[in-house]
Amino acid sequence: MRILFTGSPEIAVPSLLAVGRDFDLVGVLTNPPAPKGRGLSPAPTPVAQAAAEHFPGVPILAPERLGPAEREAVTALQPELLVVFAYGRIFGPRFLGLFPQGGVNVHPSLLPRWRGPSPIPYAILARDAETGLCVQRLALRLDSGDVLGRQRLPLGGRETAGVLSDWAARAGADLLVAVISLIADGSVSAEPQDEAQATWSRQMSKDDGLVDWSRSALEIDAMVRAYTPWPGAWTTLGGERLGLLETWPYPAETGNADPGMVAGIDKSRGIMVQTGAGLLALRVLQARGKKPLAYRDFANGARNLPGARLGGTGYSPVTPATGR
Repeated sequence: MRILFTGSPEIAVPSLLAVGRDFDLVGVLTNPPAPKGRGLSPAPTPVAQAAAEHFPGVPILAPERLGPAEREAVTALQPELLVVFAYGRIFGPRFLGLFPQGGVNVHPSLLPRWRGPSPIPYAILARDAETGLCVQRLALRLDSGDVLGRQRLPLGGRETAGVLSDWAARAGADLLVAVISLIADGSVSAEPQDEAQATWSRQMSKDDGLVDWSRSALEIDAMVRAYTPWPGAWTTLGGERLGLLETWPYPAETGNADPGMVAGIDKSRGIMVQTGAGLLALRVLQARGKKPLAYRDFANGARNLPGARLGGTGYSPVTPATGR
């Protein structure tokens, strides 16, 4: 099976390596180099770097757009199947028509739940009981193709987006290889998606992490986990930005303080903050420009912390029922 692999970020690298190991990798399509680091020098994507290191003879295409010249370059590679993981662009019918076996896409959710660009954080924000992976047929509408394989993962309620991304990177590679093998021998089966069950995620931004303390302790804790490592949950203390890296909710406990007020410091649990419903223990915090600190160390260096107000109101970008 002659395959054109398409993807860009780190999460797609294990799948690239697995495809190159088990099949005929004829080319890699990725996003163009982007500014990175303090000097903002253009750097190739993680997929491009991995392809150059592990498959030095395989062409790497990194165009700004997929126009006629790019389609001609892809046609010259004579690919049979398009494989996509986190490329970030939607393919038109002329591009998809270049592949006799069509295309497949790895999507880190249990489709049709959490279509769109941010399925992992949305599953955490919604406090889903499970998440997973799907390999789907590429369709003209985003994430609407038939599911060719899926793997479920129960959620324990403490996972971060970083942890789930690492799992999806590893498990996605295995599931992808299994599905491509079924396509190659003609035994793959397709499961149509139920449109009535579809929910949607949207693209995250760096501003999404601002905590609204009128939300419940459970909601804010889910937000902290969903936005770790990026964009990071944060609030303000004394007008300065304060990152929240690890929290723990106590939904049944409450105090007389207003939401956002530090109710006290519990030596065994954390810095206890009143929310709209319940207390939230802040366990690891990071002041702007400083290293992360456990709550005991942070409290030792902070003045008059009990009774202080953590400021700012924000919003949650997800309504669990619909994702909109």
